[in-house]
Amino acid sequence: MTRIVAVTACATGIAHTHMAAEALAETARRMGHDIRIERRGSGGVENALTAAEIADADIVLLATDIGIDEAAFAGKPVHRATTSDAVRHTGAVLRAALSQVETRPDAAPQTAPETAPPSAPPAASRAATRVVAITSCPTGIAHTFMAADALKKASAARGWDIAVETQGSVGSQNTLDDDQIAAADLVVIAADTHVDDSRFTGKKVYKTSVGAAVKGAAKVLDEAAANGAVLGGTSGSAGLASQVAEAKAKRSAGRSGPYMHLLTGVSYMLPLVVAGGLLIALSFVFGITAFEQEGTLAAALMAIGGGGAFALMVPVLAGFIAYSIADRPGLTPGLIGGMLAVNLQAGFLGGIVAGFLAGYVALWLRDNIKLPQTLEGLKPVLILPLLSTLITGLVMVYIVGEPVAAILAAMTAFLQSLGTANAVLLGLVLGGMMAVDMGGPINKAAYTFSVGLLTSDTYAPMAATMAAGMTPPLGLALAAWIAKNRFTREEREASGAAAVLGLSFITEGAIPFAAKDPARVIPSIVVGSAVTGALSMYLGCKLVAPHGGIFVLAIPNAVTNIAGYAMAIAIGTVITTGLLMVLKKPLPDAETGLNEGKGAVPAE
Repeated sequence: MTRIVAVTACATGIAHTHMAAEALAETARRMGHDIRIERRGSGGVENALTAAEIADADIVLLATDIGIDEAAFAGKPVHRATTSDAVRHTGAVLRAALSQVETRPDAAPQTAPETAPPSAPPAASRAATRVVAITSCPTGIAHTFMAADALKKASAARGWDIAVETQGSVGSQNTLDDDQIAAADLVVIAADTHVDDSRFTGKKVYKTSVGAAVKGAAKVLDEAAANGAVLGGTSGSAGLASQVAEAKAKRSAGRSGPYMHLLTGVSYMLPLVVAGGLLIALSFVFGITAFEQEGTLAAALMAIGGGGAFALMVPVLAGFIAYSIADRPGLTPGLIGGMLAVNLQAGFLGGIVAGFLAGYVALWLRDNIKLPQTLEGLKPVLILPLLSTLITGLVMVYIVGEPVAAILAAMTAFLQSLGTANAVLLGLVLGGMMAVDMGGPINKAAYTFSVGLLTSDTYAPMAATMAAGMTPPLGLALAAWIAKNRFTREEREASGAAAVLGLSFITEGAIPFAAKDPARVIPSIVVGSAVTGALSMYLGCKLVAPHGGIFVLAIPNAVTNIAGYAMAIAIGTVITTGLLMVLKKPLPDAETGLNEGKGAVPAE
């Protein structure tokens, strides 16, 4: 066993200093040698070598990019390398250093492979041959990639296939695709930050820290194979809720491009809008103008909902549109661009523009700015945030802000001044859009339009949209209860769940019914929802909360003209049911199961 002392130091004293030290320590250990490493970083000297350690060493390895005082190593064989070589070609650097040393009697062979095979893993771990992994550290620089490399080497040593997605400071790289995940026997998440694990439902998943993967990747793989747990239970579908979830998943998988980016922003924005809207509605319990009196609970609720949640709505929308486009580099310019949209009175339209602008600017900068390896650490923390925010901000202030603000103001004024006929027409269109694809792009376009108007105190479209979104599942459930011979046994059993989904404003509850008979179901629910939306606008119904379904009706003043609103939903539901009864034809008894057990001749 050869005794090595080493010093690592890079120009900035941050990333490569520590990456080189970690790589040398792990590889030397695997090769069977003893090593002590002094790190000269931006915070000073760490793990300083003692005179005794240097005297006892067989070789000195200097992995440095800057000049250092070598007086302490006088008389010792010295091998010099760069930190980059120590990180990328660790084994070669160590072998070159060891070649300068005469082999000691107890020395291990210096030609040992860089990744010596570990002891035979337990039987549980040998079963897993296809692995997918995610690595992510808080800074997204050194340990993210060191952990990925360590897992790859440990997997290769035992003949396993592995694909590693790194969620670094410049975004996700080598992103795992659906085929890789589907084929995997084991999922390893080595992260010190939040990682979305929803992709791995039904898979055997093991979670650990990124440091554990860097220091002992082989042990992590063994523990993952032995102790990993199936995430979310086994896959399978049972009942209407599972069918709805499956339909949503298929739609999500099919989304791409700008539409996907927009819906990502909307999905992150929606909880803020729901929370803010409900808090505003609760403030109205004490009276529509009660919040104007300072120091009251109504004022506090309005400050939290309107001044807090609603104020963040547009920045979050813009930030996560940009995040969807450019990953982490898009988040900062997107959030700031969204806040500028608010300050410039450009509202949600300005937020959408800011999000796409920031995302594509950050993506272009990330892919086109090339830096030396020693300066790469500055890119995610300094260069990308500064340049992308500067460009996005200047475009928003000098080019986009005022025109979009003018468009939003004109649109708001038009909507608030709609006459009865035009209001009914708008409700008719929004209502039909909510039902035509039941949670798809057209449905989401109508909903996003209505939610965005909440920031400009325009509440009537939101009422029409939610009412129209509730009627498709409710109408189908009622039809299944009344016209039983037009629905299969499975559909009748699912009708109760469909009713609950409808009351909760989950339009997707109609999808399984429409998938089986689209030619008759879709026209029926579109007409019912369109009528509901038109009636809601005609009756002057307004809604301050963007979600919640029938449960919002329990909050005083959350809905104006609550009786008219309930009537619009009821009428739309009845129309949907009537059309279904007319258009759908009776099914054979074998499909409905209504006459099972009837007509049998008793045995004598």
